[in-house]
Amino acid sequence: MRRKPGLGVLKFIVLGILFLTLIGFVVMSLWNWLIPCLFHGPYINFWQALGLLLLGKLLFGWHGHHGGWKRDWKEKMRRRMEAMTPEERERMKEMRERCRQRFGGGFWEDRKETPGTTSEEQ
Repeated sequence: MRRKPGLGVLKFIVLGILFLTLIGFVVMSLWNWLIPCLFHGPYINFWQALGLLLLGKLLFGWHGHHGGWKRDWKEKMRRRMEAMTPEERERMKEMRERCRQRFGGGFWEDRKETPGTTSEEQ
């Protein structure tokens, strides 16, 4: 069964609009709750809140650290795994199995071994 490519795009657009709407109302509510009380500033409407979001993105960037935190985390975990004793590695494998059984795989589901191969070969 093939999916229609336009349906995924439509879903993405609808979810994006819902996300922006939610974030706009959150920013507007927080601003109108805090700024007039604390600094005697003006109240803003929804469109002004979206404008503030856009201004913040233009001033402070769109992507943050470009995934640097993920790369740093992976490197940190790799160093930890290399420093583990065989007993610690065995405990880690057992814990991974318990998580897989309890939560249905998740991260490790992609790395399942197929018959006749090991995870290193994939």
